[in-house]
Amino acid sequence: MNNLHLAVQFFLQLAVILLFCRLVGAVAARFGQPQVVAEMIAGVLLGPSLFGLLAPDAQAWLFPWDKTQTTRDTQSYLFPASQLGLALYMFIVGMEFRMDIIQRKLKSSIAVSAAGMIAPFVLGAGLGWIFFHHTELFPKKTSLVEAMLFLGASMCITAFPMLARIIHFKKLNGTTMGTVAIGAGAIDDATAWCLLAVVLASFDNDWNHAVVNIGGGAGYVAFTLLLVRPVLARLERFMVKDDALTDAGLVVGLALMALGAWFTDLIGLHAVFGAFVMGAAIPRKFMARDLIARIQPLTVALLLPLFFTYSGLNTKIGLLNTGYLWMMCSAVLIAAILGKGVACWLAARATGISNREALGIGTLMNARGLMELIIINIGLQRGVISEGLFAVLVIMAVVTTLMASPIFERLVGTGTYQPMPEPEAKDRELATIP
Repeated sequence: MNNLHLAVQFFLQLAVILLFCRLVGAVAARFGQPQVVAEMIAGVLLGPSLFGLLAPDAQAWLFPWDKTQTTRDTQSYLFPASQLGLALYMFIVGMEFRMDIIQRKLKSSIAVSAAGMIAPFVLGAGLGWIFFHHTELFPKKTSLVEAMLFLGASMCITAFPMLARIIHFKKLNGTTMGTVAIGAGAIDDATAWCLLAVVLASFDNDWNHAVVNIGGGAGYVAFTLLLVRPVLARLERFMVKDDALTDAGLVVGLALMALGAWFTDLIGLHAVFGAFVMGAAIPRKFMARDLIARIQPLTVALLLPLFFTYSGLNTKIGLLNTGYLWMMCSAVLIAAILGKGVACWLAARATGISNREALGIGTLMNARGLMELIIINIGLQRGVISEGLFAVLVIMAVVTTLMASPIFERLVGTGTYQPMPEPEAKDRELATIP
């Protein structure tokens, strides 16, 4: 395709994606599902799982996909656009993230995070051992340790971007449930990506990758929160005029987001973590407030659906086509729910959180969403897992995400959730100290 044809094709795709996501969203709302879940489903439906199955020629015409990468196609522009939408949204989530709640609920946050990593990892590693010895779901070149580590890491994943949107949809921002869940989800996903780095390092026999991934991530967090954050706090007054962020301040904020996303993507931790941490470093008084107001509407309505559609184009649920694979899928699904949802609920209860809020945290943490799809796509592309196991993990990701909203409403209830009180002036000052 030439550049002009690509531009014409992109605008048509954009119209179809946006309208279809809203159509699916209207249907999903009748079943208590937020728009973000509808967008995930819509992305899968627009791919080979339904559209490509019912009308393969039409799907190939609308979303031309050249896996040989010999010509420019949908992937050449939809992928970077989808990553921009995802990074911008996680930048917003970082700016809304209340560190003071984590500081006051540190014991609960650490406990939920640890439970959300250890329990699913142990169960996933156990299933990895079983699958390695008794099935052909792992290719022959994958070792036993790599199989156990990869499946354990896959179980640890939380739908970090999707979790953030569900929390926003249910107006849980600033509540104990919302902030503990998003904090624990961030830690769990970062740990899972580090485990993936270890698996890939072992698979490629290149341990430098794991060192750069883990060490670079820790260094980035320290640099951003200990250096960038206080510098921005002192410079904020130069980017504000008449109590409003200037255009120059908007550009600075967006440039910092892009640099953070670039660096963490460069070291293999994924752009979402760089954007999220940079968002957490933005001063709250004027800069964060106006950045959110100016970039959130376009990000949510226009760019983020592209991420779900891009991921859906890589998903083939039709690969799950035998009773044996469905049995394996059931085992993975049960282990995922017990390891993540139940373990996080128990951890929250053990640290003094009320049963209602603990149930909410466990339910929210159990959703895997498209972060799971990202990590298993990497595993499939690198040859760590087979197409059969890929399909099993896709089903687990979709089902655990679909479960989140209806189970949350049934166990926790609907309505208004009491936000955490704002900290006292002295506490606010302490909370701003990195």
